[in-house]
Amino acid sequence: MPVSDDIRARIESISVSPSATLLEAMAAIDRGELGSVLIVEDARFRGLVTDGDIRRALLGGRALDSRIGDVEHPPSRTAHVRMSPEEVSALFSEPIRVVPVLDDAGRVVDVALLDRRVHLPVAEPFLGDEELRYVAECVQTGWVSSAGKFVRRFEELFAELFEVEHAVAVSNGTTALHLALLALGIGPGDEVIVPALTFVATANAVTYCGATPVFADSEPTTWNIDPELAAAAVTPRTKAIVAVHLYGHPADLDPLLELGVPVVEDAAEAHGARYRGRPVGSLGAVGTFSFYGNKIVTTGEGGMVVTDRADLAARVRQLRDHGMDPDRRYWHPVLGFNYRLTNLQAALGVAQLEKLDAILERKARLAELYAEGLRDVPGIVLPPAEPWATNVHWLYSVLVEPEFGLARDELMAALQAEGVDSRPFFIPVHRQPIYDRGERFPVAEALAETGLSLPSAVTLSPDEVGRVVRAIRSLRRVPAPAPAA
Repeated sequence: MPVSDDIRARIESISVSPSATLLEAMAAIDRGELGSVLIVEDARFRGLVTDGDIRRALLGGRALDSRIGDVEHPPSRTAHVRMSPEEVSALFSEPIRVVPVLDDAGRVVDVALLDRRVHLPVAEPFLGDEELRYVAECVQTGWVSSAGKFVRRFEELFAELFEVEHAVAVSNGTTALHLALLALGIGPGDEVIVPALTFVATANAVTYCGATPVFADSEPTTWNIDPELAAAAVTPRTKAIVAVHLYGHPADLDPLLELGVPVVEDAAEAHGARYRGRPVGSLGAVGTFSFYGNKIVTTGEGGMVVTDRADLAARVRQLRDHGMDPDRRYWHPVLGFNYRLTNLQAALGVAQLEKLDAILERKARLAELYAEGLRDVPGIVLPPAEPWATNVHWLYSVLVEPEFGLARDELMAALQAEGVDSRPFFIPVHRQPIYDRGERFPVAEALAETGLSLPSAVTLSPDEVGRVVRAIRSLRRVPAPAPAA
């Protein structure tokens, strides 16, 4: 069977000899984007090793310069060039998604793939060999807890990239908010203004401090807190305003900053977004970020508090570590918390920050593809794009209005049937049982009822985005005309 130049080049790019190092094999896996590398000796196939096999070898103590041929792996399943498509298909299973196709001499002439994208997720982490290498270093050196070089490096690199003086790594985005509010002195009897449309953690962090969250409605243009309504909610008890940069689009900060009340930026969903040219998180008194597994930058779980104020940073550092005096070990003058980030998690974070530009470029390209495909679909409202803002599209989110012909939840169900995941907007916090005071915020409620987040992982290919677009376009229904009066 003749092999085309393209197929031959692809096979060569993902093939290594048994004497290749684990690092070289990882580079081949990264090139091929298949999660596997072919072991070839004397032009003949000798085995297939997955990234999981390499990960287990590293965790088992093998070094990055170990031979790939010595890595244990399950027996490889192969196909023959004369097999029918049905016979090749029968070789696949959940763990076996890559099957080399061999000729009579045992040479690889093609690679059969089971499409792992039968179901398109809303989000998934973008991890590669750098993350694996840094985490393996933590395991091999024993620095797996909250001490270690990666925590310090993560904080330093984050402060540099987000243009702040201080960055303090913590255990998750919610604890980041909690510590930020405590550092500002928020406590019982105080009020903190928060947007009605946000994840519940924003309000919970206020409640953890013993303070009262006061809700303000959203702007229909940015989907974020309405500055005029926030200003109207200020009372003598107001000690802070939390501005959430929802789904990656910055809130309008200048009017909030002019109120003379400390502004806490909840940038959990907006890594890399910019407000009038400056990174979000850097403009208020203090900013917070989340590194949950679905975020733009992930450490699995994790968070960061950023500020230009040395006193706030020092307060956060003390509170995250049991309230310990920084100059006297095991002396705890204040009530603190165990909100530390581990070196393992920080190792992931460093690798993620090193490729942040590439992640943001991919996010921007996904947004362009979605906008090109959906901008003329009646009833689909595209995400905010204010001229003073850079939207990083944490989740590419749209509104599904009546003109589409299907309600938001109907569209979600239809997409799910076609293997496309989606997610509704957050239920507004004022509608949650623990915060329901009978208040109504119409803009937030309307956004929550019509908002839909589409698959947004940077691992999505243009063809996969096209698949989502085609599914949405095909599902539109022309609404029936209203009955005559």
